[in-house]
Amino acid sequence: MLVRLLYASRSSEEIDEALVTSILERSRKYNLEHGITGILCTAPGNVFLQLLEGGRTAVNALYASIVKDPRHRDVTLLDYAEISERRFASWRMGRVNLNRVNQGSILRFSESPVLDPFTMSGPTALALLEELTSTAAIVSGEGS
Repeated sequence: MLVRLLYASRSSEEIDEALVTSILERSRKYNLEHGITGILCTAPGNVFLQLLEGGRTAVNALYASIVKDPRHRDVTLLDYAEISERRFASWRMGRVNLNRVNQGSILRFSESPVLDPFTMSGPTALALLEELTSTAAIVSGEGS
């Protein structure tokens, strides 16, 4: 059975390019081995917004490890659903590059032009991610 899980968290350390690259490299390898796809978005304030899709057991196990990971705090489940197909099947772990995002896209779904997933409902955050994928704000999800 396929599921989709969407969560937000705050990084316990500064989110910089080296940290994101490291996360993406590990995620892409792990996700390939476990049949997980998804998208990672970083936002000001050391915020992560991440969507995971895959088999229920694999996604639940990954989320449980994220919740226990001391590098994450304020881990908040925004949405969890059984799905019949993946929406983000092309990405072992895509990355949203907020520098390429039109602030109007964020403002369309948010109270302010600064992404704060903690103030969004799960369906709204999912709609934002879908908007970002359709506007080519996703950086390669396959890795090299």
